[in-house]
Parts: sequence; structure tokens; C-alpha cells
Amino acid sequence: MSRLTLHRNHTRDLSPLARLLADPDDLALVNPHAAQPFDPGEWAMKWVGERDDETFYLLDHEGREVGFFALRVGIGPEVRHLTYVFVEERMRGGTGEELARLAETAARDLGALSITLKVELDNEPALNLYRKAGYEELSRRGGMATMRRDLDG
Repeated sequence: MSRLTLHRNHTRDLSPLARLLADPDDLALVNPHAAQPFDPGEWAMKWVGERDDETFYLLDHEGREVGFFALRVGIGPEVRHLTYVFVEERMRGGTGEELARLAETAARDLGALSITLKVELDNEPALNLYRKAGYEELSRRGGMATMRRDLDG
């Protein structure tokens, strides 16, 4: 049974994001260069991004926001780039595979044929998660791996 459901952030609401990133360590985890404390103006530009970018909240079984991610338009509309991935600490441990599956479903629903992402090379759990989910490593640069997975119809 799924522990998480997905809510597409049609209204581009930042209040759950501000709550989830209230802890300076969590904010730095998602974006080490972000202003402290959480700055809604900065995140409206960073997380919401371009008009065609889409943002999503992960909801627990009670409908409470426990994480988020963004799907940016990649190289053309048939590619989506997964970015700004975060899950509350209490939900970590086994949630990664579910998050990856939900992100891939959301990308397909947006018309994507493939999904890309970047992950820090020293984040072994995330690297292993994406490899297990079928992502191939395209390159390594600046301490980051760029990965891609083609989506099935």
C-alpha cells in the first residue's frame, strides 16, 4: 500500500514549502546557496521557476505535506528534470522508491518521454536508489552525477 500521494501545486502555493524548510539544516540540504531563513520571493523564482515548470507536494496518509519536488522542462518538453527533492526526516527510509515512482508518473502525465536529475556523488543512498530505479549515469562533474531514465508509456 502506498504511503504517499501526490498533489500537483497548481496554485504555486509556497506556504507548505516554507513550513517544510523552516529548519536551516533542511533548507541547506535542499539548496546550500539559499538565503536563510526561508525567503518566499527567492523560492518563488527558484522552485516555481518558469511558467512550464511544475511543482508537487508529497502527502502522507492524513493529507499532510511531507515533501516536495519540481519537474522542470528539460531539453524540449519531452524531457523533465527532477529537482528540489525533499522528504521530511520522519518519512525517510523506504520513501525514496515511492517518491521516484510518483515523480516518474507525474513526468509521464506532463508528456515526458524521459526524466533527468542530478545527485551529489557523496549521497550514496540517493545514487543507489536511482540506479535501482533504472536511471543511467550520463556524466560526473563538480561532485554531481547527471542521470537519466527513459519512461515507459
